[in-house]
Amino acid sequence: MRLLSKNKVEVRGKVFGGPNPLICLPLVAKEKSELLQQAGELIQLAPDLLEWRIDSYDKVEDVDDCLAALASLREKIGNTPIIFTCRVEAEGGFKRISADTRLILIQAAVGTGRLDLVDVEMSNETIFLEKVKETAARHGTKLIFSYHNFEFTPDEAFIVDKLVQAQEMGADIAKVAVMPKNYKDVLVLLNATLKARMEFLSVPIVSMSMGPEGGVTRLAGGLFGSDLTFAVGKELSAPGQIPIGDLRKAIAVLYDLKTI
Repeated sequence: MRLLSKNKVEVRGKVFGGPNPLICLPLVAKEKSELLQQAGELIQLAPDLLEWRIDSYDKVEDVDDCLAALASLREKIGNTPIIFTCRVEAEGGFKRISADTRLILIQAAVGTGRLDLVDVEMSNETIFLEKVKETAARHGTKLIFSYHNFEFTPDEAFIVDKLVQAQEMGADIAKVAVMPKNYKDVLVLLNATLKARMEFLSVPIVSMSMGPEGGVTRLAGGLFGSDLTFAVGKELSAPGQIPIGDLRKAIAVLYDLKTI
């Protein structure tokens, strides 16, 4: 039996920290019609959640357009939970977007009540994080505080500290994604996840090692305490993601689940 989170986070009937790791598919469209087409195709694959990587959207700086697209997206996907992410360029974002623009957009999107979770990097300024946290609390949106390193894998203590930091900052879910140079780095990420889950964290964890070497963490990370994995539906949002059908089959074997 996999390690469960002490605190559970439930959004639209999907439980982070429960007996089964959840599967999320990314939306990385550049314009509204493509976004809705992607969403329609991905919903047919029955993911647990969708993540809208709005930093890939051509009109990301037009808040009114983004909110209109969000309204259409919610109508398209019905009750499927959405993670809303405007990733900073330094941590894997698709383009450079100013902090002011990102904050205005995140607060406006959360304020619509159409989102379920928002993913924000801990590298943002304290005032930025506090404003997002305040807005999320006011509208019942769950917070993912995250750290991404696309260059290398920090040591185990650093990764554990980042997960602990996210929890201490008030995250509902703590997330870390790092890039391995070899399989030893993959074990560092898994060991750190296990240590954080067993000794320090009560909130759900999302952790992954990226790239081809890190693919095993997307399959088996839940056994070490990670509560969500990202798969490929239409396009990748990070290196190493696995097609959702293949991921489901592997999870069915590893976790003794029935294939959906």
